[in-house]
Amino acid sequence: MASQKPGIVWTIAGSDSGGGAGIQADLAAFHALGTHGCSIVTALTSQNSCKVSHVQYSTTEHLRETFQVLKDDLPAKAIKLGMLGSESIINEVADNLEDFNGPLVCDPVMISTSGSRLMESQAENALISRIFPKATVLTPNKYEAETLLGGTPLKTPEDVEAGAIRLLAMGPKSVLIKGGHFDESGQFAQDYWTDGQESFWLTVERDSNTNTHGTGCTLSSAIAACLAQGYAIQDAVTVAKAYVTQGIAQAVQLGSGPGPVAQTSWPNSCRSMPWITATAQQGSCRPQFLPCASREEWGVYPVVETADWVERLASLGIKDIQLRIKDAFEVQIDAEVGRAQASCLKWNARLWVNDYWQCAVKHCTYGVHLGQEDLLSNTNAIQIMADAGIRLGISTHSYAELARAFAVRPSYISLGPIFPTTSKQLRYDAQGLTTLGRWRDLVNTPLIAIGGISLENAVNVIEHGADGIAVISAFTKADSVEDTVQHWQKLFQEKVSRLGSKRKREDPDMVSS
Repeated sequence: MASQKPGIVWTIAGSDSGGGAGIQADLAAFHALGTHGCSIVTALTSQNSCKVSHVQYSTTEHLRETFQVLKDDLPAKAIKLGMLGSESIINEVADNLEDFNGPLVCDPVMISTSGSRLMESQAENALISRIFPKATVLTPNKYEAETLLGGTPLKTPEDVEAGAIRLLAMGPKSVLIKGGHFDESGQFAQDYWTDGQESFWLTVERDSNTNTHGTGCTLSSAIAACLAQGYAIQDAVTVAKAYVTQGIAQAVQLGSGPGPVAQTSWPNSCRSMPWITATAQQGSCRPQFLPCASREEWGVYPVVETADWVERLASLGIKDIQLRIKDAFEVQIDAEVGRAQASCLKWNARLWVNDYWQCAVKHCTYGVHLGQEDLLSNTNAIQIMADAGIRLGISTHSYAELARAFAVRPSYISLGPIFPTTSKQLRYDAQGLTTLGRWRDLVNTPLIAIGGISLENAVNVIEHGADGIAVISAFTKADSVEDTVQHWQKLFQEKVSRLGSKRKREDPDMVSS
């Protein structure tokens, strides 16, 4: 069976003879994130890890010919723009992008990490007037943003937010001001994204590693690679931030100056994932929810609409049950939650209440489950629930949503739909097992899979990292609820057995009980 062709991404940028930034970093990032890179070299630089000693710009004739041959045979799904340098090059690039309608990431490379100016001052107007209006996202660092804003300093989060709006007025569809220099404590690295309608701060814990050469090039290239694969801009920015954070953690010094950010792989560590918040302050001050049952303790996780169903399933040995009440009055909801909680206490089960967090707090239920809309609209409730000792589970469907969930450090995270489902109309396509496996690498809490999962395909879901499986109709529409419970419980008992065997293989000194 032939492999699926990777998406093609172009980089239009300068060459870094030291190999850590520019074209070299762009192509490495494209490849690491599953795309094929093509290059249009705007300039040859003589540089090492300490300085840039010489720049030789490409001729417009050479650029024009390179554009043509790539368009003829290797058309781009997305394009990243880096160092353009001169007014003539900017105009030539702009002319050749007139018929390109795909995602365009513009990294306005103006000043190198070592402090050398990489763009002629007279070229800035051409960059703004001809390139910015084509950009899907503009990715200046703090110093480039200040230069583009006529020297306006960006010292506070409020300065950054106002500066981003001014940059949007120059034409790009969205702006990401990067650099991570805005947290006064020095503990966090924070970037700001906005498209004028939506906005957020991306935060990660600051890494003390000083080997960060090429981070700007790598970030913008990673965004382009994700856009080429169909990710929405918010997801692309999130994945790119995680990729760069992962690369900084693994970077090493090669020469006398700072080493290049490592070009690794698709983000595969929860420590690399950013969290998304509405304000910079929220990003540096996150709540923390209590842990729930361990990954090994999770199993089938029914989602039911009545306290009667909670009672029935708890009596049959189901340990985690979600009560999701639809279309009821407040008094009815309160009564149902109270009855369901009493049943769970009776049968030593754990009750999770969907949405109605006030009732959950009142009746001291084990946990609350929130969707993304509820998470965003109940920001004041988050700390109340955490203080009350209520566990929190959050639904996610995309990388940006996962990053929003990370902002409140929940007790578990769910992903769905794994497979196509007819239970309700969803805005998201099926995630598939590959995405489930990637979530498993990124999530350090129990991971719950939901959507289109049956006994027949559940083993694959478990093998790809799901700790629990949420099911909606598997029990309520079953011919025999008792038999269905036994089948699902057996499935997870086998999971525990497989995990135990695997650990014994990995640890020969492990003694069985």
